[in-house]
Amino acid sequence: MSLPALNNKADRRVRVMIVDDSSVVRGLTRRWLEADPRINIVKLCTDGAQAVAEVAAAAPHVIVLDVEMPNMDGLTALPQLRKLAPGARIIMASTLTSKGATTTIKALTLGAADYIAKPESSSLGGAEAYKSELIAKIMALGERATAGAPRPVNFKLRQPPLGGWKPQIMVVAASTGGPNALQTFLAPIAKRISAPILIVQHMPATFTTIFADKLSQVMDKRCREAVDGDVIGPGSVLLAPGDFHMRVARDPAGRVVRLDKGDPVNYCRPAADPMFETASAAFGPRVLCVVLTGMGSDGKNGAGKIADAGGRVIVQDEATSVVWGMPGAVAQAGHAEAVRPLKDLSQLALTLMNGDAA
Repeated sequence: MSLPALNNKADRRVRVMIVDDSSVVRGLTRRWLEADPRINIVKLCTDGAQAVAEVAAAAPHVIVLDVEMPNMDGLTALPQLRKLAPGARIIMASTLTSKGATTTIKALTLGAADYIAKPESSSLGGAEAYKSELIAKIMALGERATAGAPRPVNFKLRQPPLGGWKPQIMVVAASTGGPNALQTFLAPIAKRISAPILIVQHMPATFTTIFADKLSQVMDKRCREAVDGDVIGPGSVLLAPGDFHMRVARDPAGRVVRLDKGDPVNYCRPAADPMFETASAAFGPRVLCVVLTGMGSDGKNGAGKIADAGGRVIVQDEATSVVWGMPGAVAQAGHAEAVRPLKDLSQLALTLMNGDAA
């Protein structure tokens, strides 16, 4: 279905293409987005083939792409859409099934910017939460395309601690754009770090199981979902399971993982702040905290506690982040000692974890 596209160069609305074979989903999504004055729907498509044929003319900033469709599914359409509309950010819409999660994780490694978990029922039960999350992601991903010239961001780097301790643990957090960023960050360094690595990626259950396997492949080192009571030992790489906060606690066995379903923190579960704060309490100044691309400000408070305790905090820069929300919040709060492009950040983390001068 064709929709009128505005040619007004001053129009700062986010241009959105919706690709879904369900007329119910298309209709609901259209009503939700049309009600938001910040969004301009430029195209509704019933499958990937139509999206590929129409994307150049529609010129969207953001594409909401269903994973499972007849004729041409989202995974098949993804690389073609990226080639034809290289500036568009693509959100994969997936069911919370193992098959949907596997396909979505693959799509994220192929360049999709983010994903959203569709409600399971055909009536879109839980539609309000889905609607809120969808609009938030569209706006976060579309902001850079509609903002015009980049605005300077002021922040002051924290001085590294004098005679800094060699970290005994690395804690890493990411959200939007994180699955791809985590692979790029960890692949070249994980095998060369003997200390444990704990990871929070904002993801639902089912997705984290599959993502842990994907990280294992790219790192050539085992990563798995954490289990309550896991001893945090040398060489371990543990990912917070979806829908559980992952905290660090002292125990007669040593430092261990504690999982819980406490209230969401920063609207997230798992969230970075509980992991960062408890890692600082358990390891004192011997913590390296890394914050990668992501929406919102999760991790800011916990990173502050790590820095105040004498630990090290480094974050991804804006240019290489899909969304500079989480790392930007840490940097602008004055908690970070370094703000680097992703590949440089990876090498800096390796240097710090091995106790070398940075």
